[in-house]
Amino acid sequence: MGNRLSKIYTRTGDDGSTGLGDGSRVAKDSARVGAYGTVDEANSTIGLVLASELPDAIRGQLVAIQHQMFDLGGELCIPGHAAIFDADIDRLEQWLDAHNEDLPPLKDFILPGGGEAAARCHIARTVVRRAERETVALSRLEDVRPEAVRYLNRLSDLLFVLARVLARSSGHGEVLWNHERRKG
Repeated sequence: MGNRLSKIYTRTGDDGSTGLGDGSRVAKDSARVGAYGTVDEANSTIGLVLASELPDAIRGQLVAIQHQMFDLGGELCIPGHAAIFDADIDRLEQWLDAHNEDLPPLKDFILPGGGEAAARCHIARTVVRRAERETVALSRLEDVRPEAVRYLNRLSDLLFVLARVLARSSGHGEVLWNHERRKG
């Protein structure tokens, strides 16, 4: 385990740079900092979902995901470090398949909503999608393991399915996009 911070401010970033996990310094607006910063933001939005009333199984999965997101942030913060693996992605796919099994097929687009937990899950999904885009952008500039991008892609899919499950289980139901509203 690395050093623990006993003092929160260090003043070393006052020049617009920040330290990576390997000790190197980069600009705070670098693609790498953007990617792991957005992973951190996504993790925070999952915490917001966890502040809602949730079924125990979903709560347990989201807590496990928060730990993996922290690992993923570390992977992106330490060039060359590996923390997300195929087994992590496989687990997301297993959860996705299990939750999706009882849902009706999609015939319409779904709008964010469907109760508090579902709406928070939609927010988390969109922030994870942004983290994915920023990680892809980073991968065009520097080495990024493909598992990082695949994990974020699968996680956003899982959060979409969980939003559907939560909207239905809360009794609010899914909010369908009314594409006919402008006709007539």
